[in-house]
Amino acid sequence: MEATTLASAPLIYFHRNKRSLEATWKYLLICSVGIALALLGNLFFGVAVSLSGKGNIGLIISQLDLSGSETSIPWLKAAFLFIFVGYGTKMGLAPFHTWLPDAHSEAPSLVSALLSGALLNCAFLGILRAHQVCVASGIASFSRDIFLLFGLLSMAAAAIFIFGQHDYKRLLAYSSIEHMGIMALGIGLGQTAAFGALFHVFNHSMVKGFLFFTAGNILSVYHTKEIKNVKGLIHIAPVSGILWMLGILAITGTPPFGVFFSEFIIFRSAVEQGRNITAVIYLILLAAVFIGMFLVIPEMVQGKHPENIKRPGKKENMFRILPCLVLCGFALWLGFCVPDWLQNILQRALIILENLK
Repeated sequence: MEATTLASAPLIYFHRNKRSLEATWKYLLICSVGIALALLGNLFFGVAVSLSGKGNIGLIISQLDLSGSETSIPWLKAAFLFIFVGYGTKMGLAPFHTWLPDAHSEAPSLVSALLSGALLNCAFLGILRAHQVCVASGIASFSRDIFLLFGLLSMAAAAIFIFGQHDYKRLLAYSSIEHMGIMALGIGLGQTAAFGALFHVFNHSMVKGFLFFTAGNILSVYHTKEIKNVKGLIHIAPVSGILWMLGILAITGTPPFGVFFSEFIIFRSAVEQGRNITAVIYLILLAAVFIGMFLVIPEMVQGKHPENIKRPGKKENMFRILPCLVLCGFALWLGFCVPDWLQNILQRALIILENLK
């Protein structure tokens, strides 16, 4: 995990200006502190296992699962808290998210897509492994409550900060914080919602990838990340304008995209479990993010385009458009059909995560 931080930091500093330098240092310092806390959590896991009375058990996930209820519960809880905070920093959960908006905004669009669509998921996996041990040790309710709390907190933070954003890449960054919260909330609810959270990982990665790619295309035409200076996309770059609108619809959970169905699975599971207050808060926060993002989109896509911006030509560069179309198509496909291979992967992951037989 630290290697991913060190490898991606120079990419954030690609433009070599003061803002990208600040974003890079924030990313390095905050994420490195987070990884250090996660390392301390691993050490606590070692203490918890050594006190289980089962002899020489290593920090292999299968051995930790087998140690079960004999693991020292106080040390195990401390280990989970440190790992959650440590990897939660890297994942971008609020209130540990402070590096994420700057890094995503200042990095090149391809790097932003990598950070949001892949790197955040790596940290999520680290937390899921710790949760897996908690489930096997009989303290699933403890870890799930923490997931619930920080999931809703992350969604609330994103819903608040999305309003008033002037940078469209920063807008997408706060959207990533929201979706990390949705994943955490799904794991916290457990059962079917956990399946929805795992499915949401795929959906979010596809949609956020093509949104950041499209943001890069917009930036190459308008040479600005300021929302107020980007108008008339449908006239200047029509394909990018359509993709931008479709991407915002998809990432805010509008059917028939796959994001809608993974979010709906989580909502339905909350209702089925009788967690009506959680379900209502979840819907309110989703609606707030939807409104916040759509306040700026119509003017960007359909507004009167600036006179100093020239059309790039009758056809846009297909080498830049094609990756967006592929990811958009896959995100739309997941809304109509979950392929068998993906469903099998998610089911197997759920069995491991929930300790199902």
